Amino acid sequence: MPRSRSRGNSKYLDVTTALDWLTARPFAHRGLHNAPNGLIENTAGAVRAAIASGYGIEVDVQISADGEAMVHHDDVLGRLTEGEGRLDCFSAAELKRVAFRGSDERMMTLGELCDLVAGRATMLVELKTRFDGDERLPRRVAAILDAYKGAAAPMSFDPRQIAPLRRMAPRLVAGIVAAKYRPHPGWEPMPAWMRLGMRYLLTGLVGHAQFVAYGVADLPALAPMFARHVLRMPVLTWTVRTEAERRCATRWADQMIFEGIRP
Repeated sequence: MPRSRSRGNSKYLDVTTALDWLTARPFAHRGLHNAPNGLIENTAGAVRAAIASGYGIEVDVQISADGEAMVHHDDVLGRLTEGEGRLDCFSAAELKRVAFRGSDERMMTLGELCDLVAGRATMLVELKTRFDGDERLPRRVAAILDAYKGAAAPMSFDPRQIAPLRRMAPRLVAGIVAAKYRPHPGWEPMPAWMRLGMRYLLTGLVGHAQFVAYGVADLPALAPMFARHVLRMPVLTWTVRTEAERRCATRWADQMIFEGIRP
């Protein structure tokens, strides 16, 4: 695995031996959200709640029309927000004015998220993708996280997001998100080789990943076991929502990304 020299920041440590910061605490999936209480996923309130409870934070980012990394899971408006349309058709300024239903929150940029967290919690930043080879999002994420002074690790299902990000910011620790392929709206644009290779972590090889985030529904599995025990790569698992999944995560992974429970 690649090696990096320490520069006084945990994300720059030797990745063969010093990724304990990545697995030290469970990660709250999209923040510690609770919609009935006004804590909407991927918003500042959910992030603050995770920090207050001592958890790491997992968030999603999408690209805006003007090349900004926006903290949001869906690539279209409407499920959680007012309005409709693809996020990449709106500027960052326009998206920051969109209202979330049941809350007075507004969409954040990744830079604003970094300012909010300010090193108080480890962050996983998942780059969302249409699997079309667009490198604007990894370029922006690389620029922001490489300048950030806290512990943050980008990751994606799409190795064509991770490979250019690692090229642009080689000191960042980046990972591959994977699972056994099954019909899913977000995975429909995925090319055939990626659908076949994802469960075996071939996507991780293409992206030169340094850690794995593997679906808890597909554990145990040979590929993440090989990555964990032979390649000595940290293995996280998502999304843990039940006690049975928590036990599975404890047995087969180094740390969990959870939602709806308190690990």
